Formats: sequence, C-alpha cells, structure tokens
Amino acid sequence: MSHFKRFIASFLIVCLTSITMPMQAFAAIVSTEEATGTITAGTAAERDRITGFLARDDIRKSLEAQGVDPQAAIDRVGTLSDDEVQQLAGRIDQMPAGGDVLGVLFTIFVILLVTDILGFTKIFPFTRSVR
Repeated sequence: MSHFKRFIASFLIVCLTSITMPMQAFAAIVSTEEATGTITAGTAAERDRITGFLARDDIRKSLEAQGVDPQAAIDRVGTLSDDEVQQLAGRIDQMPAGGDVLGVLFTIFVILLVTDILGFTKIFPFTRSVR
C-alpha cells in the first residue's frame, strides 16, 4: 500500500508543479472584418454581381447542361470566402463581352466539385465525401 501512496503523491507533485509553470500564448493581428465576420461592401457587391451572372438564362442553361443545379450554384456563392468571390468576379471581368462563358462555368464546376468531395455540399451524385 505504501508504494501506491508514494506513486499518488509523486503524481500529484508533478501535476501541481506543471500547473504553476507559465504557458505560452500565441497572438496575431486580427482585422475587424475577421473578428466580426462582416462582409465588406465591395465583397457584397461582387457576390450580387456573381449571383446576377448566374441568374442569366444562358448561364442557367449551360449549368443545367453540365448537370449542375443553378439554384445550388447560386446558394453556394453565399458560402464562398471573400478571396474566392474576388477571384471569381475577376474571372467574370476578364471574359470578353458575350464571349467565353465556359471558363467561368468550368471554375464554378470545379469549386462545386471540390466542395462536394470535401463534404460541404451534395450536388453531384457521382462524388463521395471524404468525411
């Protein structure tokens, strides 16, 4: 029994000593937008522009032809990060007028495919989630 008491006493000494040791803290600068989770006015305007782009009839038909539900694509725009919204809006700006819609559709398809594989969405029936 004395071995058990000695073990418990030693264990408690180690635990109490480790509690009093200083712990390291890590700090980083956090922007106001990150802290509050708000969307800037520019990003909100970009989201609206992308949503309007996806609401066009020719884009809807192209999405449906590729097997993507247009409403699911519009819903997914709301969950994109600010960087993804800026990148997608930049690709829309780079398109020639009335021109290459396939590049944007391909980008949307890849984004939806990746989020489907990661398990965030379930749009395509042929994918399996990694979760």
